[in-house]
Amino acid sequence: MKSRQCGYAFLMLLLALAVTSLVVASQMQLGLFGQRRQAELQLLAAGTRMEAALASYARLGQGGRPTMPSRLEDLLRDPRFPKLVVRHLRQIEVDPMTGKKEWGLVWSQDGKGIVGIHSLSEQKPLMTVFGPDHVQFKDLPRYADWVFGQMP
Repeated sequence: MKSRQCGYAFLMLLLALAVTSLVVASQMQLGLFGQRRQAELQLLAAGTRMEAALASYARLGQGGRPTMPSRLEDLLRDPRFPKLVVRHLRQIEVDPMTGKKEWGLVWSQDGKGIVGIHSLSEQKPLMTVFGPDHVQFKDLPRYADWVFGQMP
């Protein structure tokens, strides 16, 4: 009789272990989903800041000065004003989707200046609802299609 009870106890232990494993796996999945959603929000914020820096650079490009930077570093210290320190951006931010300070660049039609940036991530976005500032990203298949700035 005792051996039968041990068998049931072992079976119940295996069942409890299986249920616990399923709960832990689902919680990890939710955690990864939450991290990715947070990274999407960070991408929107970083992209918006870089878009504003490109617009600031363009506003100061009057009087024969170029209106587009030839490299992102020009946004950190504007080379058009050698005697002044003009900053449009404090730092080149990390792309939250790739974890690198490397961004895709959108060039002007003549290829002389940067008019926009985008993530280099080929992942499919989770976000489907956007605010009025980013409604153009709705239904785009990858983060790399989220262009911040002007389209060429």
